[in-house]
Amino acid sequence: MFIKICGLTTADATLTAVMAGADAIGFVFAKSPRRISPETASALCADVPDNVVRVAVMRHPSVAEWEAVRDGFSPDWLQTDAEDLAQLDIPSSCEPLPVFRSGQITADGASGRLLYEGIESGRGELADWREAARVAAGSELILAGGLNPGNVEAAITAVAPWGVDVSSGVENAPGRKDPDKIREFIARARATETMQ
Repeated sequence: MFIKICGLTTADATLTAVMAGADAIGFVFAKSPRRISPETASALCADVPDNVVRVAVMRHPSVAEWEAVRDGFSPDWLQTDAEDLAQLDIPSSCEPLPVFRSGQITADGASGRLLYEGIESGRGELADWREAARVAAGSELILAGGLNPGNVEAAITAVAPWGVDVSSGVENAPGRKDPDKIREFIARARATETMQ
């Protein structure tokens, strides 16, 4: 099970996610209470091991916005809506992670690695798990949207995703991560994985 902790804004939260066993850490460069600068994200990753994937999270970025993130942060992955990717110059060192939202994709139109979430990002809005399960059957689907320590086990059981992604579900307030919730989310996701 691939686990991504998203919307990190502090060194403490970043370290907690890494130490708890996250496979990927996400930094938001779109309009959000979790938005930080590329330079801040780069500083937060200074001591992050190379095996942890660093993800730039954007939504409909301009070419200039993407270039600032690309050059100032050097992410391993770029996560943005699928239709954004064609206009952006993405280096070979950075893997695109297209985002699809509930109602935007059919099972037979899905392949490769993708992120699937609710209609709006970062608001704790649940994705359509039934649709997600159909898409997950033919892709490496990372399930996002409304996940938290209390429902991640049910989500994994219902969808059988390749990975899970959480942001607001491990916060005390918008943009303020709770270290205990991060650890609990990862532990519950790992426990569910071993039972399947």
